[in-house]
Amino acid sequence: MGEVKHLCLVRFKEGVVVDDVLKGMTELVSQMDMVKSFEWGEDVLNPEMLTQGFTHVFSLTFASTDDLTSYMSHEKHAAFAGTFMAALDKVIVIDFPVVIAKPPLPPA
Repeated sequence: MGEVKHLCLVRFKEGVVVDDVLKGMTELVSQMDMVKSFEWGEDVLNPEMLTQGFTHVFSLTFASTDDLTSYMSHEKHAAFAGTFMAALDKVIVIDFPVVIAKPPLPPA
C-alpha cells in the first residue's frame, strides 16, 4: 500500500474562532515529519442540504499507514486533539489509501 489520506470534515461550534484552530493545526503538522502534506479548505459552493452543516475539510497525506498510526498516537497530536475536538459540533473522519485516477498536470 502506498500513500494514505486522513480526511476530516468538520462543523465548528458557534463562537469558535476558526482562525485559532487553523493556526494550531498548521503549527502541529509543521512539527510532525511523518505528515507529507496538509491541506484545508472551507466550503464555498454547496447548499446546506448537501453539506449537512459541515463547513471545513482537513486533508493530511502520509507515506504509509504506519506513518498515520505514528501521527495519531503521537503526544503532540493527542494534546492538540483535545482542543480540536472541543471546538467541533460534528466531525467525520475517513482514512483511506490513495488511488490516483487522474494524475495532476505538470506545471506549465
